[in-house]
Amino acid sequence: MISTLGSKTMRSIKPTLGDILLWLATAFPFVLAILLIATMLTLRPAQADQTTSDSRSDKNPLASLKKDDVAKIATLLASETASDSCGGKDLMAELQKSDPTKYASIIAAGDKVENGKGIFWKIEKPGLKPSWLLGTMHVSDSRVLTMPKGAAEAVASTDTIVVESDEILDDKKAAATLFANPSLTMLTDGSTISQHLSPEDNARLEAGLKERGIVLAAVSRMQPWLIASSFEMTGCEIRRKTAGAKFLDQKLASDAAAQGKQVKGLETLAEQAKAMSDLPTELHLKSLIQTLELGNKINDVNETMTELYLAGNIGAMVPMLKVIEPNQKITDGDSAAFEQRIILDRNKVMADRSAPILDKGNAFIAVGALHLVGDQGLIALLRKQGFTVTSVN
Repeated sequence: MISTLGSKTMRSIKPTLGDILLWLATAFPFVLAILLIATMLTLRPAQADQTTSDSRSDKNPLASLKKDDVAKIATLLASETASDSCGGKDLMAELQKSDPTKYASIIAAGDKVENGKGIFWKIEKPGLKPSWLLGTMHVSDSRVLTMPKGAAEAVASTDTIVVESDEILDDKKAAATLFANPSLTMLTDGSTISQHLSPEDNARLEAGLKERGIVLAAVSRMQPWLIASSFEMTGCEIRRKTAGAKFLDQKLASDAAAQGKQVKGLETLAEQAKAMSDLPTELHLKSLIQTLELGNKINDVNETMTELYLAGNIGAMVPMLKVIEPNQKITDGDSAAFEQRIILDRNKVMADRSAPILDKGNAFIAVGALHLVGDQGLIALLRKQGFTVTSVN
């Protein structure tokens, strides 16, 4: 199956849950889940009272949440159980020893992915100062925060820092904006998540939540992608973020703002949340249940993706996940829909909105690494706009 990976897209390989874990880590900001839930605890009582008095619960499911439920939801993010330790294994390193042939097939498949090597790129056009493009992971791991050689110097020399959304500079404000449109984060048809699940899957979800110290009723009206994204983060990453640690994109933006540099966003967080909410509920439910089934293996998946990222081998990430993940219920159609809405549609928006910024030169762009690769990736799209884009390392 690995050998079917084409040099342009990655759709030819049968999808697994690993695809969605990867896309969320490298192309969708996990901070949405963190700020949406954690911010609920920091809303002033007056704000909460105003929300309750101004909104009927059938129109705004947030209004029906009790303070005790909000506290339980926060536990979902801050729980410190034994399984929260990252402590993951590099599965590629293990595979290289146990099955060199399979390991080699993953590397070979990654080599065929267009623009799949390198996370740091130089963008040039005659008459302009060079700009820069960095593929990121939306994590606060110190290894990721240590950017590749030359990137820190590029950041220091540029006038403008561009990230996926400049709203990440103010988590509370961004969360308040998203909460103003419950359809982005809540089930607004009057249903609960349990009504979308089989009895067996509902029991599995309830048990998984219980392990995190939260009752199902507290999150029953949240959209499944929001619940799933919190499970898809490792426990140590959750703790770092709830303690105030910044992920790479956020750190770049906040440092630039502190230095008086211009910070621009290519999207709004509402647009990003809508991309997730636009996908079929059934797909998110599959992802949620299968993420629960993944259990502690999420630490190994995260560590393996991090090692590939640090090596600049973004193209090998998807082939790796095809091998290490067991058979899943995610279909080809599910995978194609997810890739189209979360990756490809957003790539075009990012390229279009980057163009006028890059036409001024001397900018530094940082977006999820998976947005860079493929014939419809940001690198290819910028080249079509007349820019020369070359790998720095």
